[in-house]
Amino acid sequence: MRFLLIESDVQIGQKLFRTLRDDSYTVDWIRNGTDAGAAIASPNYAAILLDLCLVDITGIDLLKTVRMTGNPVPVLTMASCDDIDARIGSLDAGADDCLTRTMNGTELLARVRAVLRRRAGYATSRIGNESLSLDLETRTLQQDGVTSPLSAREFALMHSFMERPGSILSRSQLEDRIYGWGREVESNAIDVLIHTMRKKFGQSLIRNVRGMGWMVAHSVDARAASTSLRH
Repeated sequence: MRFLLIESDVQIGQKLFRTLRDDSYTVDWIRNGTDAGAAIASPNYAAILLDLCLVDITGIDLLKTVRMTGNPVPVLTMASCDDIDARIGSLDAGADDCLTRTMNGTELLARVRAVLRRRAGYATSRIGNESLSLDLETRTLQQDGVTSPLSAREFALMHSFMERPGSILSRSQLEDRIYGWGREVESNAIDVLIHTMRKKFGQSLIRNVRGMGWMVAHSVDARAASTSLRH
């Protein structure tokens, strides 16, 4: 799962970067608002962590720009503990949550999970249905009552599919969601990852939609189910 971190302070940025990376997230870190504007336009981020105290532009102005363009990406803003006005302003401007810049890493990750599950329309950390569900906290996949742990990339792959039930994702979309900047991706990396998941959970778990990409079979709605699919 890929995150965009926009933080100008090196020390705080390094701490946040390590916290997210150590929890198996892929993180792209930007230190100024100018570069952030271009990066935010990418549709491939699961969430954005935004420092409200950027040097060249205020975080709230950047957030307003994001929302004015209709970008629904979850945004968690970060402010000083005593800057109540900035925290309230960011929430009113469209932030999904506002954190203190010195927040404990464990609480940060819990708030990230909470924002992700709310955006997916679920009240708990488990998203999906009775047949197939993904637990955002334990990084496990439950299929027909059997729970199995996932690697970081397996989890990112399944979350990409299951956060929007019935979605069809292309190779390039999956690569952008799973891998960060500056990482060379083998041309068959997605094929290998999907092959591994099919081997573990059955060929019907992930289906190929001719000429379009892949989708998770258990997330197909009534209309999508009539689409011509092949394993």
